[in-house]
Amino acid sequence: MKHIVDIQNVCDAKKLPPVEFFQQWVDAALTAITEQTFELTIRLVNATESQQLNKQYRQKDKPTNVLSFPFEVPEGIELNLLGDLVICTQVVEQEAKAQNKELFDHWAHMVIHGCLHLVGYDHINDADANEMEAIEIKILAKLAISNPYDI
Repeated sequence: MKHIVDIQNVCDAKKLPPVEFFQQWVDAALTAITEQTFELTIRLVNATESQQLNKQYRQKDKPTNVLSFPFEVPEGIELNLLGDLVICTQVVEQEAKAQNKELFDHWAHMVIHGCLHLVGYDHINDADANEMEAIEIKILAKLAISNPYDI
């Protein structure tokens, strides 16, 4: 199943995955948990924009790897718009290096993680975190990417 993915690149990162990879990761994540076809935007940003959004929406004054903004479809409207992911390229690159992970594997994890947030998964408590992580690990394994939590 192919979802509609709009990529907005507003940063100057040089090591970005090809657009086809983002499509593959979104398709893998959403197909694993729903039969619906969705449309979403992935916005690739620098640390300044990430920090601004993280502070505004999560009251955390620092850049973060991925922010998820689910779209709430008004009642009675037929629209498959899932929402937006905002991914900070600098944080993803720094985390991959610090955690000794392949850069594109970490990108895959961040996209899948964000997609799961868009459909309602969270990791606020341990039980929810364990459930979300198990789903991520299973999806990543299908893409031949090892468990990102084995660090």
